[in-house]
Amino acid sequence: MSDDAAAIAAFGYELGVLKRIRRAGWWHAGVRDPESVAEHTMRVAQLAALIAAEEGADPARAAFLALWHDTQETRTGDLPHTVSGYIAKPDPRAITADQTARLPERSRQVVRDAVEEYEAKESGEARCASDADKLEMLLQAVEYRDTGVQRVDGWIDSARQSLKTGTARRIAEAALTLSPLAWRDR
Repeated sequence: MSDDAAAIAAFGYELGVLKRIRRAGWWHAGVRDPESVAEHTMRVAQLAALIAAEEGADPARAAFLALWHDTQETRTGDLPHTVSGYIAKPDPRAITADQTARLPERSRQVVRDAVEEYEAKESGEARCASDADKLEMLLQAVEYRDTGVQRVDGWIDSARQSLKTGTARRIAEAALTLSPLAWRDR
């Protein structure tokens, strides 16, 4: 077995941790079994592609950036907003550098470049991926509210206020007028 293959396999196992890490902030709202970081990331990537398509950016690149946006949480867990007054936000770039240190050069660089681009928020694709992250949170909050969770309005308001692209803002407004089951009627 090559060292490169073993390094990628080991990183693959680490990425699998994201399937078991729950989105911790939802516990504050009373959600008993919130979605995992991996579940969140999947919909973020899908939304990023759609937002990018509408914004004239590269959908594949936006989705790719979204896939890597929370991978650092294998090392930190999902830190809810409430910790911000007590601890500094861990640097995603530094965590990614540690996570990828043993990967082969091409793999290491592709992951680090994606995280750097996402964190810089300078490209259209990064802005679309960032908006997708917030939009996914808004959709999840509406879904939780629809199942009876009462304390999600703050998440909805925060997500709406942070959206940068016109497409994401329009999707958010539409989402707030639809039932989470509206997809069944289409």
